[in-house]
Amino acid sequence: MIVAAQQEVMAHGAAEPPLGRRAAFRFIFAAQVMNAISFGLMGPVMPNLLKSFTGGDSAAAALWIMVFAVTWGVVQLFCGPILGQLSDRFGRRPVMLISIFGLGADFLFMAFAPTLGWLLVGRILNGMTASSFSTANAYVADITAPENRAHRFAVMASAVSVGLVLGPVVGGTLAEFNLRLPFMVAAALSLLNGLYGLFVLPESLPPEKRIETFRWSAANPVGALGFLKRHAELYRLAGMGFLFQFSQTVWPNVFVLYGGYRYHWSPGFVGLVLAVSGGVGACVQIGLIGRLVRWIGERGVLVIGTVTGAVGMAIAGWAPQGWIYLISMPFHIGSGMILPGLMGLMSRAVAANEQGRMQGVNQSLQGIAVVVGPMLYSPIFAWSVRHDASVHQPGLAFYISGIAIFAIFLLTLGIAYAPRARAA
Repeated sequence: MIVAAQQEVMAHGAAEPPLGRRAAFRFIFAAQVMNAISFGLMGPVMPNLLKSFTGGDSAAAALWIMVFAVTWGVVQLFCGPILGQLSDRFGRRPVMLISIFGLGADFLFMAFAPTLGWLLVGRILNGMTASSFSTANAYVADITAPENRAHRFAVMASAVSVGLVLGPVVGGTLAEFNLRLPFMVAAALSLLNGLYGLFVLPESLPPEKRIETFRWSAANPVGALGFLKRHAELYRLAGMGFLFQFSQTVWPNVFVLYGGYRYHWSPGFVGLVLAVSGGVGACVQIGLIGRLVRWIGERGVLVIGTVTGAVGMAIAGWAPQGWIYLISMPFHIGSGMILPGLMGLMSRAVAANEQGRMQGVNQSLQGIAVVVGPMLYSPIFAWSVRHDASVHQPGLAFYISGIAIFAIFLLTLGIAYAPRARAA
């Protein structure tokens, strides 16, 4: 799949100077796959590791899972703008390499954490250095013509999908031998990735296009809102991005419990459903979105993605039987068009020396979504499946997610085909 992605990139990418930029993009893509695998490795392991720290108490482990998720989101909220502005000031390469090496060190820290408190410290450090995704998107914007960015953002999203499909499978297998082993493997992948990038990754943002000074007054969540205020065209797009990230937090917080409760699916079958959905979604992102953008533009891709996504969530929430739920899967895959379309439009709206800061704002908003999502979806699911609940609707969380996606559709109707690119 990675080879197919590289071939697709070469077929649809922008005409670029022969300065290793295609090779650089292939490295960025491979780096994102490895980073996503590193995160995916922890998926089936972290709950059981937390359970081992709580003496086998599942309820206490569930509480700590929420604490870890919210803490990680809060750290992202504050660190995203800082790292985004650092990449605009000093270039993408050093921030990416620091992030990749930092992730490796964090995974190693968590692999040997002796207590629950130290494990939480490792998770905080992980959130501080997990900027490689947003910095990588800024790198892609630097080396890609505006009309081709949505396609390349889709390829980048497919890298995350591939990693998150492979990661849990590998992580679950490794955990059979030792619960700490997946963390060690994730650390090794990140460190090897960083060493490779240290020798082959060129800088994408030349000195003359960087901001002159780093300002702490702007490198915080409040400063990020000020950045949006100076770019009025980003307000709507950033809000749409937040709604999308919020809608997607329903999957890690509810889906496994939902499938087991309503359809009596085994954990293995739930994993299979996620793997098939992620694999097919990656193929669509690589092979279809670039062509659709050329035919109907980023705005058209957004319309298709939001409509299919909202319909998919409605079917998932209503489906009384498992086979009916499976009908919603193609619609969920269609919603994978939303983020590449949004990223393509947003990258057009800012100058070259603001791409990192714009990505930092996105990461900050993602942090808020990661905080709000678990605090909303999990309690809603718990309330909706109680036997004494006034409304017994197991799929209520999916309905709410679908409403968020439909709100993106309504906001899409008010945006231009493509914002005018700003000068540096």
